[in-house]
This record gives sequence, C-alpha cells and structure tokens, in this order.
Amino acid sequence: MDIAWIYLIAACILEPIWVICLERSDNFKKLGWGIVTLVTVLSCLYLLSLAVLSIGPGMAYSILAGIGSIGAVVAGIILYKDPMNKKKILYISLIIIGVIGVRLTSGGML
Repeated sequence: MDIAWIYLIAACILEPIWVICLERSDNFKKLGWGIVTLVTVLSCLYLLSLAVLSIGPGMAYSILAGIGSIGAVVAGIILYKDPMNKKKILYISLIIIGVIGVRLTSGGML
C-alpha cells in the first residue's frame, strides 16, 4: 500500500473525531474540547494534503468525505443513540461500495 493511502486512512479516522469534538466544544465555549477540535481538524487536513500529492484531490477528498460520513453516522449511533434502520444500512453500504469502486478504478488493489 502506498504511503499516501495510509495518510488518507488516518485522515478518514480523524474526520468524525473532529466533528464529535466540535459538538462537544459547544461552539468553542469549552476551551479543552475547542483545542482538541482545532488540533484534530488541522491534522486531518494536513494528512489529506499529503495524500492529495499522490492520489489527487478529487479522489482523495471524495474518499475522505465518504468514510468521514460513515464515521459520523456510526458515532451518532454509538454516542448519541441515533436509531439504526435498514435504510441507513443500505446507504452506508452504497458509500462503502463507492469508495471500493473508486479505489479499484484508480489502478490499485484494495
């Protein structure tokens, strides 16, 4: 696996983390959570910028957005007890299929 994909995977992990931290910061009223939000979002963007150099901006960002969306939905289910239903499972599955398809059509293996 190319190092750019490792950077992208790390950025994908940070994406839902900074979103959760942003919510916990209460519009940056809670300084600790606000600092963690800034550190994680900047780290996410930095890793994305490293991945873009090799992967390309369109593909890298579309994968980041897809995986980040899945992470946010899963976090909502786990942390906030959002309901899970068949439609959510279907749409999450479609995002996963899309990310795999993009990766396969980029000339690389999974």
